[in-house]
Amino acid sequence: MNRSEIRATLALSLIYALRMLGMFMVLPVLALYARDLPQGATPMLIGLAIGIYGLVQASLQIPFGALSDRWGRKPVIVIGLLLFAAGSLICALADQIEWVIVGRAVQGAGAISAAASALLADSTRAEVRTQAMAVLGIGVGASFLLALILGPLLAGVIGVDGIFALTGLLALAAIAGLLWLVPTPDQVIASDARSHADIAKVLAVPALLRLDFGIFALHAAMAALFVVVPFSLEQTLGLATQTHWKVYLPVLGLSILPLFALIRWSRKWEQGAMLIAIGLLSTALFAAAHWHAQVIGLLLSLWLFFVAFNYMEAALPSRISRIAPASRKGAALGVYSSAQFMGSFVGAMSGGWAMQNFGLSAGFTAAGILTSVWLLVACFEAPRVPVKTTASDLGG
Repeated sequence: MNRSEIRATLALSLIYALRMLGMFMVLPVLALYARDLPQGATPMLIGLAIGIYGLVQASLQIPFGALSDRWGRKPVIVIGLLLFAAGSLICALADQIEWVIVGRAVQGAGAISAAASALLADSTRAEVRTQAMAVLGIGVGASFLLALILGPLLAGVIGVDGIFALTGLLALAAIAGLLWLVPTPDQVIASDARSHADIAKVLAVPALLRLDFGIFALHAAMAALFVVVPFSLEQTLGLATQTHWKVYLPVLGLSILPLFALIRWSRKWEQGAMLIAIGLLSTALFAAAHWHAQVIGLLLSLWLFFVAFNYMEAALPSRISRIAPASRKGAALGVYSSAQFMGSFVGAMSGGWAMQNFGLSAGFTAAGILTSVWLLVACFEAPRVPVKTTASDLGG
């Protein structure tokens, strides 16, 4: 990459990571916070508060991407970050679950993922775009891991309402970074602007549809997990919200170690590594359904889940960037992002409904069923020639 491409890639990765850090920090603490609001909240409403963000994001990703083609990438991203900041403020001031839901919906209205990816694509040449996307993925992955640790810690210091206020400030800081640090391309490099008119063609590609369903199921499982796990940590380990980091820190740290084995396997046979990872997700969730009341069973299940989750979170975007036709990459990424956020909504609602009606075990089981369906879908994919997948392709 040349100097301009490096600057654009690093700046956009930092901006995107700041926004995602703010979003992810509330995930491990929102369920118990909502339950303890003055008027309380049922598991279904908790699931809605977690998932409504994804529903609105899924609805607006493609329209925001199309607007960025007409108005420019930066203006649309600024609008999205302002909406995210406004939603964070609403959540920070809320003392009822209904207002938390409203605030989360406004947060979700800042659907900038497609526009940010398009700006990065505009700022890089085709031959270095995969590396640029990998750097973006590293930032998102790092913010996710950091947020799961910082969220519970900060909840004990500034409270969950304080975390929401902090996420709003991070969004405003991201706007400043966008305007001052990210260079505006003189011209679109290998632009995918016209790809938003190719949605139907993208939806007709079975390989892309399988990947779209994959990211849908992956984030559905994650959202359902964060509806249920905080209650499990409280009941099984007797941990208050602000001490949940004592579980997330070692679990996430140890989950990184087996990734190297999966990466090595993927170099020999990518499809086999993906099937193994999906199988691990299902195994972890069904194991948690049976053994969440036992300390060892719960911790091992969480560890196994994050081993597979971390691999798939990096492998799926790498794969779709290679499969999607260059002329329709923007459309493919728009559909992919929409599927990801819709999965968050469906998973949170499914987990909340199952837990409210049938208990904690059912919440884990609902997520396990989603990943099991994904495993069946993935098994129908034709075997591929072994590919050499580097660590950079998998986001590090």
